[in-house]
Amino acid sequence: MAAPAPTKKTFTIGTRKSKLALLQTDLVRAALQKTHPDYEFKTLTKETAGDLNTTIALKDFASKNLWTEELEELMIGGEVDFIVHSLKDVPTLLPETCTLGMMMPREDSRDVFVVKQGLPYKSLAELPAGSVVGTSSIRRTAQLARKYPHLKVQDIRGNIGTRLSKLDAEDSPYTCAILAAAGLLRLDLQDRITQYLDSKNSGMLYAVGQGALGIEIRKADTLLKEMLTKIGHAETTFACLAERSLLRTLEGGCSAPLGVESEWVEIAGSKKLRMRSVVVSVDGQQCAEVEVDGDVDSAESAEAFGVTVAKALVEKGAGAILEEIQRNKVVKAGVTA
Repeated sequence: MAAPAPTKKTFTIGTRKSKLALLQTDLVRAALQKTHPDYEFKTLTKETAGDLNTTIALKDFASKNLWTEELEELMIGGEVDFIVHSLKDVPTLLPETCTLGMMMPREDSRDVFVVKQGLPYKSLAELPAGSVVGTSSIRRTAQLARKYPHLKVQDIRGNIGTRLSKLDAEDSPYTCAILAAAGLLRLDLQDRITQYLDSKNSGMLYAVGQGALGIEIRKADTLLKEMLTKIGHAETTFACLAERSLLRTLEGGCSAPLGVESEWVEIAGSKKLRMRSVVVSVDGQQCAEVEVDGDVDSAESAEAFGVTVAKALVEKGAGAILEEIQRNKVVKAGVTA
C-alpha cells in the first residue's frame, strides 16, 4: 500500500477586504506559487480602522496605522504568516517583531488626474477657477494649494470604485479627483485616467512607496524572507526603502505633506538613485524642495540616502513647515477633545 503523499506546507496571507487589496494579494500569491510550487497559499481578510470609518478625513485621524494594525495583530498572534499592503499605507515604524521583505517590481508610481465623466478637461492646468478636486490626501491638498491656488479641494473617501461613483454622480460637487495610477491600472480602469501627473507636467509629486506592494513578515521568519528574495526586485526595494527612510527621518508619518519622485539614472557609467522631494505647507505658502543623487545598492545605503535627503530638506526649511503642521494638529485636537 502506497504511503500517503506528504501534506504541503500552507502559508496564510493576510490582507484587507477591498477588491484592490485582494487583487494585489493574488499578484504576490501567484509569484510565490511559481517560484515555490511545493507550498500552498491561502488568504484571510480583515477590515481595518481605515475601512470601517470612511467619513473622517484621513488628515484628521490620530493614528498612522489605519490600514495595518488589525492585520499585524493577526500576524503577531500567528493567524496569518505574512501581510500584503499597499506600501504607501504602511507606517514607517513597524511593530518590533515585524519587518518588510523584498518588494516585487513597482507599478506606475504617479498620481493621476481623473475628470468627471462628461466634462471636457484634459489636464489639471485646464480647470477653471473654483473647480472642485476630490482628494483626502494632505500631500495632494498642499501641492494643489501651491501650484493651483484657484482650485478648491474637497474630501473624497472610500475604495476606488466608491470614489469614482462619488465623482461621477449627477449631483456630485467634484470636477475631478486625483488618485494613484497603480490602483486604477491594477483594476483595469486605465481608461479613466485623463492625465498622469509628475514634477514636469503638473508639479505634483507622489506619496512615499506609492505603486509598490509592502509584504510584511515576522522578523524571525527566515524562510519567508528567503522566499521573497526570489520574487523581489532590487531597484524597487532600494528606492522604496530610501523613500521610507526619508519620511521616517522627517517624522511626518503617513499624513505629512511630503511628495517624492524617484528614478534610477546613469551618471558617468554608474547607476544612481535620483530623488526629488518636496514638503509644502497645507496652505501652499511655504515650500522646501530638493533633488539629490545617491549611490544606493543595499538596504543599508538606501536607509542612509533617505536620511541624506531628509537633512537636505530640513536645510531648505522643511522642519519648520512640519512643526507648524504638528502645532496646528495639536491645537485642533485640543479644541475638539
